[in-house]
Amino acid sequence: MENYFICPHCRGHLKVGEFIIFRIRNQEREKGLLLLHPEIGNYSSIKHPHFRIKEGERIDFFCPICMQSLDAAMDENLVHVIMVDEKDKVHDIYFSRIAGEQSTYQVSEEGVRATGEHSYRYTYFKMSDDMIRFLKK
Repeated sequence: MENYFICPHCRGHLKVGEFIIFRIRNQEREKGLLLLHPEIGNYSSIKHPHFRIKEGERIDFFCPICMQSLDAAMDENLVHVIMVDEKDKVHDIYFSRIAGEQSTYQVSEEGVRATGEHSYRYTYFKMSDDMIRFLKK
């Protein structure tokens, strides 16, 4: 069994075949679909060649099933989805919605796994578990 990804709102499955599928919108309010590789830290993607995304642009991500925004509550520049691994363990996955920024965080009971050359930019994930629990109160 492999990992699967679900929407935090409707719990619908986002992974079809070999990709996670998102509905996206660029800053010019054009809409499209984006397919991301499901391996944490692999930043390959597929989109229609005519859909324009500029480097540094903030992309809006939506669930393609319920159309809810996937913005992370903790930071407006992060997207949030849920991953369930082959052992049925749940992980919160956060990744940057800034085009070209490679920052991904896998958060679970075991702690935080950060990947990507720009992962240092989001200091929330560098806090101790005690500090994070304190801030959530």
